[in-house]
Amino acid sequence: MFKKRGSENKKTTISNQTRIDMEFMPTIDISPKIPLLPRFTDKSMIDVRYMLISPYVSVHIYWNEDSHEVIYEVEEPILNEMEKQYLARLEEGMRELINVNLLIEKDRNAILEYINKTTMLLVSELGLKISKESYSKLFYYIYRNFIGLNEIEPLLRDYFIEDIECNGINTPIYVIHRIYRNLRTNIIYKDIETLANFVEKLAQRCGRYISYASPLLDGSLPDGSRVNATYTTDVTSKGPTFTIRKFTKIPWTPVQLVSMNTLSPEMLAYFWLLLEYKNNILITGGTASGKTTLLNAIAFFIPPEARVVSIEDTRELNLPRENWLPSVSRTGIGIGKVGEVDLFSLLKNSFRQNPDYVIVGEVRGKEAFVLFQGMASGHPSISTMHADSVDTVIKRLETPPIELSPTLVNTLDAVAVMTHAIVNKQETRRLREIVEIVNVTPEGIAMTNTPFIWNPEDDRFYFKKDSKVFDKIIKRYGLSKEKLMKEFEIRTRIIFEMYKRGISGFDETQRLINDYYKNPVSVLQ
Repeated sequence: MFKKRGSENKKTTISNQTRIDMEFMPTIDISPKIPLLPRFTDKSMIDVRYMLISPYVSVHIYWNEDSHEVIYEVEEPILNEMEKQYLARLEEGMRELINVNLLIEKDRNAILEYINKTTMLLVSELGLKISKESYSKLFYYIYRNFIGLNEIEPLLRDYFIEDIECNGINTPIYVIHRIYRNLRTNIIYKDIETLANFVEKLAQRCGRYISYASPLLDGSLPDGSRVNATYTTDVTSKGPTFTIRKFTKIPWTPVQLVSMNTLSPEMLAYFWLLLEYKNNILITGGTASGKTTLLNAIAFFIPPEARVVSIEDTRELNLPRENWLPSVSRTGIGIGKVGEVDLFSLLKNSFRQNPDYVIVGEVRGKEAFVLFQGMASGHPSISTMHADSVDTVIKRLETPPIELSPTLVNTLDAVAVMTHAIVNKQETRRLREIVEIVNVTPEGIAMTNTPFIWNPEDDRFYFKKDSKVFDKIIKRYGLSKEKLMKEFEIRTRIIFEMYKRGISGFDETQRLINDYYKNPVSVLQ
């Protein structure tokens, strides 16, 4: 039933051809059960297979002896020559009958039912004699090519895939797998026209426009996955390209990050107190180091009654709260960028929406000035930035194009530095350090304090019981040091107990944190 992409099947006739029952409905499960995948210290031992779209598509991940690398092979239903002809005729008929853009917004079961009825109608009108087995395979390909995203639809349905990368024609698509990291797939685009058509399809799904005149695409798919693409050989010599950063509908909870040893319970308790007492946090790190994942996780600690306004280029945040106003920037059309709404405009407008907390997906340019002005005027903020150290952060903030004054940089309370790490021969992510900004001199030199640090030698986190931000909180809110430190210890214990008891689900985590804000005694009991 399945094939490794590119394999051939020489059969040219369909056995047991009959007119199928018009009530027949193939089943497609695009969210099969997530398997528990084994980890291997020796890559040459990798040999796993699991379903992506049940019962049609599986993936085989294995060590290839010839190329000496781990391969990600998509296995799809085999079509013989007659079935390929039928598929071409059915797809031609489908293009004339359906509006895909209207369909993709509907309920998945309604979509499948509509596609099935339309396909059945075409089969009847064209007088095709097809067995149920053949029809099921054809139905999968019609669903994949019209409602899904063609050859890469199985990749989008793989829970373990983080990034999908196409570098042009005649080169394999690569994926980044949560467990097995960088893998070469068996999917290859062999002509520019097919790839260009697919990039146009990506743009349509993102609600954006791409052409020879405007050959760059940056947008989000309906599920929130981030898309960056190019369209012409003038821009990328191998032809059109695309990179998809997959969106996790349910974000990682704080406890899940503890279970992956991304950070410690003490670090989370620290963020919990900083957010409750309205401090400003900047999360930094390299590309795909886990900045947005950490931002999503610590947002669980924002008090439940607080109003949160978020501003992003492309939608990546998913906050566990009702009182949340998410804003996304919009690119303009044409040379004059007509209708453009940039981060700067959104951020400036957000301070008129009475936010208790402001979250900016990523700071890059002039919007930083508005963000730090907001911090200075008492709006606690969280944001991310591409930088691998606090020194780099300060330099980026104080030099063009941002050019903040040292006085504004002083409003920042803590910087969390995320990093890629190799632990036990496995690539992973760690919160390398949390650095507090104590003071920035008029010359732009920062005095800092580092209460938390990760030691790569033993893969453990260390806490220095001297926090300058805690000292700020004590002075600002009239608390005693003993009371604040006791609260810090209690919240550390709560997070550790949640970890021990396996309380890590999205809803139960948020409920427990909200309950602690409202009635801490009952939660502790």
